[in-house]
Parts: sequence; C-alpha cells; structure tokens
Amino acid sequence: MDHLQTTRMFKALGDPTRLNIFQFLRGCCHEVAVGESGEVRPVEGPTVGEVCCQISGERKITTSMSFHLKELRLAGLIQMDRRGKNMICRVDPKAVEALSRFFLTNPGQQDSDCC
Repeated sequence: MDHLQTTRMFKALGDPTRLNIFQFLRGCCHEVAVGESGEVRPVEGPTVGEVCCQISGERKITTSMSFHLKELRLAGLIQMDRRGKNMICRVDPKAVEALSRFFLTNPGQQDSDCC
C-alpha cells in the first residue's frame, strides 16, 4: 500500500460516522443493498437501510449517508456494485489486509536509515 492510499484510508476513517459505517460493515457477514429511491432490499444479510438505522436512526438512505459511503469507496475501504436497482456495499478485504499490514509492519524494517 502506497503512502497516498494509506493517507486516504486514514482520512476517511478519521470521520466518526464513516468509522462507524466501516465497523458496522466489517461486522456483517454478507453484502447489503439499497434501491435507487432509498427502499431497502435484503441481500443475504443486513441492508444499507439497517446501516442507516444503526448509524443515523434513519430507515432510508440519506444524502449524508450516501456522501459517507462514497468517501469510504473513494478511499478504497468499501466496494459498491450496482445489481439491478440495488447498490451492494461491502468492506474491501484487501483494504483490511493492507491496514493490518500497516500496523503489523515495523517501520524500521522498511527504512534501514532510522535512528
């Protein structure tokens, strides 16, 4: 993971709402979905409507929630795919792996010039 991508991920997760969304999605076993007009459609697990309900108390996806989901997607933390009228959201496992490597790697191992 390059420095710029790491920065984007941490910036996105620095917002409490986005961190809550990411944590909620990370705990989901399956993909979640919401229709174009905000209606909820189950997809083998919690829906985006449930994410909204969990985070903001709203049953329909709000513009604020759409913004936060977009920011998480642009940071590479979640993936969103259109399936018919639904947007399917899930945590990108590569992002979780990259963040894990970031925290588990000793910075001194990468830079031998460290004091």
